[in-house]
Amino acid sequence: MVRIHVLRRLAFAGMLLAFCVVVFGAYVRLTNAGLGCPDWPGCYGHATPAAAAAADAGTTASPLHVGKAWREMIHRYAAGALSILVFVVAGLAIFWRRQPGIPLALSLSLVPLILFQALLGMWTVTHLVNPTIVTLHLIFGLTMLCLLWWLWMTLRRRSTSSWSASIPGGVVAALRPAPQGLRTLATVALVLLALQIILGGWTSTHYAATACPDFPKCQASWWPQADYDSAFDPVREFGINYEGGNLALPARVAIHFVHRLGAIIATLGLLFAAIVTLRRYASGRWAATAVLAALALQLIIGISMVTRGFPLWLATAHNAGAALLLLSALALNRTLRRT
Repeated sequence: MVRIHVLRRLAFAGMLLAFCVVVFGAYVRLTNAGLGCPDWPGCYGHATPAAAAAADAGTTASPLHVGKAWREMIHRYAAGALSILVFVVAGLAIFWRRQPGIPLALSLSLVPLILFQALLGMWTVTHLVNPTIVTLHLIFGLTMLCLLWWLWMTLRRRSTSSWSASIPGGVVAALRPAPQGLRTLATVALVLLALQIILGGWTSTHYAATACPDFPKCQASWWPQADYDSAFDPVREFGINYEGGNLALPARVAIHFVHRLGAIIATLGLLFAAIVTLRRYASGRWAATAVLAALALQLIIGISMVTRGFPLWLATAHNAGAALLLLSALALNRTLRRT
């Protein structure tokens, strides 16, 4: 029992740290600090930007901007701390594998994921923030966040069940899963949200957020002129510095406009799943309410970001809101599958 509690707390700490890494990574990208340190894992060959500045490590081709360098390195330090925590979780799961309730496979799956994420982080720098690589880096960062959140929910349920079963003469209520149709509906809503978040990452990595500066129209049109062929080509040439974006306006308009359409579809899917859950499955009401609250918050942030001229703090909050909405949708799916 104590072992499950320890793993549960570590998983929750990892989830919080992963959330901070994802959101701060968005801040690094939005402030054009992704190449603040053009090498990896150090910064101009040094462990800290301060040491690089003291050594006058900048070059004419790549001058040292201390503020950007610190933002990039803080992001790397946090990612390194997350990697250590993941290895601790996996190591304890192996050591305690004979303990009932320890999700060994789920714990071990974090290790290859964090290693691949580290590779993507390196490639992000060495390939000059190539949009495809940066989008993959975001996707797998959110995947890490989701797995740690799922691990915590799994351990929480198992520790609660063990505690209830240990009460002498206690009555343990059997929590049955929701009907199959409702579970399918929640899964579809989660998939739609995941696709929308990928579109959001594609929008951010191509610096297309400002391509539609008006709302609800885009470029003063309900269906703006756009270049969809160039917008969604996943093959981006290597050796080009993509910081700041290099797509023409019509391609960026296409990306932003599709992201808005995706927001409508994902919103409808999440609304339908949450409302049906509220009406038909009492045990899932808290999760459905969380989905509705996170969805409302994200819509308010997204619309305000456009109408207020894309301030940095709102753009960063939009990334945080997407992560919160994803966690709430996962919680809904986990709740509907309870036994």
